[in-house]
Amino acid sequence: MTCYFLDATAFVKLFVQEAGTDTIIRLMEATEDNRKLISAGTPLEVYAALKRRERNGGISAADGEAARNILRVEAARMVQQPLNPAVLEAARQLLDRHELRSAEALQLAAAIVAREMFQGLEIVFVSADARLREAAHKEHFEVLEPVDQEA
Repeated sequence: MTCYFLDATAFVKLFVQEAGTDTIIRLMEATEDNRKLISAGTPLEVYAALKRRERNGGISAADGEAARNILRVEAARMVQQPLNPAVLEAARQLLDRHELRSAEALQLAAAIVAREMFQGLEIVFVSADARLREAAHKEHFEVLEPVDQEA
C-alpha cells in the first residue's frame, strides 16, 4: 500500500491556487485519509505561509481566512507524525548529511520516522522544494514533484 507524505510546500497547494495545485487536489481526492501523512508542524508552516501571502497582498483577507479554515479541516483529516525526540534526532542527523534548513530537516525526519513506524508501507515524499526532494531521494524515498506532474 502506498502512502503520501506531503511537506509544507506541497500541502499549501490545497489552500492557494498555484502551480501544482491541481496535482495535489487530484492526489488527495484519490487517496484515503489514512494514507495521507504530514508532520505535526506542517499546519503551522502552512498557516504562516498563508498569513505572509495575505500581508503581502498575494491573497485577500477573506481568501486568507477561508484558506485557514479549510486548513484546519484538512489537517485534522491527515495522519500527523508528532515532532517527538525521534524526529528531532533524525532531523539532526539529516543536517549532518544534507544541506537543509531546520524546517526542511524536520519535514524529512518526520517522514523517516513515519516510514520506520509503518514498515511495509511505501511512503512517497511529496514536495515542491528541489533541495528537499533531492535529500529525500538520497534517503531512499520515492519522490513526487507536483508541478512536474502538470506538465
